[in-house]
Amino acid sequence: MLFDTHVHLNDLQFSEDLEEVIDRMKEAGVSHVVVVGFDRPTITRAMELVETYEFMYAAVGWHPVDAIDMTDGDLEWIEELSSHPKVVAIGEMGLDYHWDKSPKDVQKEVFRKQIRLARKVKLPIIIHNREATADIVDILKEEHASEVGGIMHCFSGSAETAKECIDMNFYISLGGPVTFKNAKKPKEVAAEVPLDRLLIETDCPYLAPHPYRGKRNEPAYVKLVAEQIAEIKGVAPEEIAAVTTQNAKKLFGIK
Repeated sequence: MLFDTHVHLNDLQFSEDLEEVIDRMKEAGVSHVVVVGFDRPTITRAMELVETYEFMYAAVGWHPVDAIDMTDGDLEWIEELSSHPKVVAIGEMGLDYHWDKSPKDVQKEVFRKQIRLARKVKLPIIIHNREATADIVDILKEEHASEVGGIMHCFSGSAETAKECIDMNFYISLGGPVTFKNAKKPKEVAAEVPLDRLLIETDCPYLAPHPYRGKRNEPAYVKLVAEQIAEIKGVAPEEIAAVTTQNAKKLFGIK
C-alpha cells in the first residue's frame, strides 16, 4: 500500500470528479492521504473531507505566500482544530521568496508562530520552502522544531541540506519532480536519503510526474514516484511503498 503524504484534494480542481479520483487512487494501491489546508477555505474543506472519508487525514496551517492575511484568530482556530483526532500535522508552513505578496519579515513571524503552536500541541510540521533554504534551516533550529519534527515537503534542495534536515528530526518527501528527466538534485537526494527518513507525495493537483507532467496531478500517480525512487535505489517498488507507508504512519501517529 502507498501513503500520499501531501494532497490538495480540497482544491476546486477536484470538485467535479472527486469520486473518480478516489477510485483511481484505490486501484493504484494508495491506502492513505493527508489533505493539506493552508488558509480558511482550504482548511474548512480539508476538515469536511476527513469527516467523510476514513482514509483521509488533515494537516492545518497557513501558507507563507498568504502570511500577511493571517490573524491571531486564524492561529487560535488552527490550535482548536489541532485536537481533532484526524488532524495529524500543522502546515503547510514555511517561507516562499518567489512571490512577493507577503514581506519576508511577516512570513518569518508567521512561520515562527506556527512552529511554536506545533510544539505546544505536539504535532509534526509540514514545511513549504521556495528559494528560502538558509532562512528556513535557521528558523527551524532557533525555534527548536526538532522537538516535533516533520516533513520537508516536495524537497528540492541538495543532498547536503537533506542530511541537515534529517539531523533536525525531519523526513524528506519527494514528489513528481524526481521523475523528471532533467531533475538532477531530486534524483541525488533519492539516492542519498536513508529509507527510514523517506516519504512520498504528489502535491496534487500540482507537479504531476512524468509522463503526466503539465497535467492535473492526482494521488494515483504517487505510484510513479515510488517506482522512480525504487529504480534509483535499486530496490523493489514494493519495498519503497512499504517503508514510506510505515514512516508516514509513525510520523503521523496512525495505527
